[in-house]
Amino acid sequence: MSDLYTQLVNSPPGKLIAPRVGLPQPVELKRHSAGQTEHTGAVLSGAAPGGRLGKPLERLLGEIGAARPQRSDSPVHALIFDATGISDSTELVELQRFFHPNLKRVERSGRVVVLGTPPAGLPRRAATAQRALEGFTRSLGKEAGRGIAVQLVYVAEDAAEEIESTLRFLLSPRSAYVSGQVIRIGPAVTEAPKLEWEQPLDGMRALVTGASRGIGEAIATTLHRDGAELILLDLPALADDLKAVAERLDAETIELDITDEDAPATIAQRLDGGVDVVVHNAGVTRDRTIAKMPEDRWSSLMEINLSSEERINDELLNHDLLRRNGRIVCVSSMSGIAGNSGQTNYATSKAGVIGMVEALAPELARRGATINAVAPGFIETRMTAQMPIAIREAGRRMNSMSQGGLPVDVAETIAWLASPASTGVNGNVVRVCGQSLLGA
Repeated sequence: MSDLYTQLVNSPPGKLIAPRVGLPQPVELKRHSAGQTEHTGAVLSGAAPGGRLGKPLERLLGEIGAARPQRSDSPVHALIFDATGISDSTELVELQRFFHPNLKRVERSGRVVVLGTPPAGLPRRAATAQRALEGFTRSLGKEAGRGIAVQLVYVAEDAAEEIESTLRFLLSPRSAYVSGQVIRIGPAVTEAPKLEWEQPLDGMRALVTGASRGIGEAIATTLHRDGAELILLDLPALADDLKAVAERLDAETIELDITDEDAPATIAQRLDGGVDVVVHNAGVTRDRTIAKMPEDRWSSLMEINLSSEERINDELLNHDLLRRNGRIVCVSSMSGIAGNSGQTNYATSKAGVIGMVEALAPELARRGATINAVAPGFIETRMTAQMPIAIREAGRRMNSMSQGGLPVDVAETIAWLASPASTGVNGNVVRVCGQSLLGA
């Protein structure tokens, strides 16, 4: 989708005028492209005294071929700081000591990752200090500018060996529009297989709902690139669009309304033999304030966005169709976290999706599988292109990247969560919003 403002402020005249009048200047984000190596720049790592992730981090940086900075002032692609050794608030000064001299060295569209320990269960002072990391990383994400993404990754004490999939994603161009997030890595739900990182889903079967266009089409395309065998689902009314996507991706199709009474059984029948990845993407908006919301408008949206997903999950789990080390990935929304005027029904449904993820995560872990959600912010789609210009521009600018995201940004995040290597990532909700200024 065209973003005329970004084109103007990055033109030669715009580069002169914008800083003088205080206009935001969005950086063109570096995204993954076919044939591109994942990690092309130097990575500088540091640690507070007593940090416990040094060895797995060094091993990972070696495996991905990350270069070391040549000089103490040379540019770097990424900064990684192991803060797991911080056990008292007085030790938080280690953050200042590392980032004060180094943040300006990070290149445009670079990365910053802080590694911590989940506060729950730690001694009181250690828990206090580790929780403080959230305020630091969220503020740093808003300060960094230049398209730099900043994340906090809490790594459980028995999950040090599960960091690879997540750090590969966060250091790569695939995470261009993910920033200001808190990601939690726990113990593996099952042993992860050895992967070919170029095609981590090779030979795996994936169902994507709402796959005929927009974000759903991008999800299908990205999972296909990663090697998945696809089953794509959408409404009969969108059969032509669905078939066009399916032909391009050599995929099967299911044409049905997921709110139909027999939809879960029909899907289960088509997935006979099992499925590795289920992506719940189908959803609608039917906006009105609650004072003007008739019951049928509320109920029909809730059926599509939430209740049908619950019934499909129940059917697949009751028949043991989600294979071991399987993945359920749900598409929530920033509205489900922050709320939005005129979207009481939509925000309720998307908050419910988050509740479903949190409620199912322990059960799926016992089954050797995971469930997570992505929560997109302003994404450039045909729907957002029809918004009034003032609302559209506000959506684009009210985040740390000062621009809208692309459907592929949501798809890349889902592909990371769908990877069989992400076996320690369970029960997470990751916003794909450029660190929106709204919500937590």
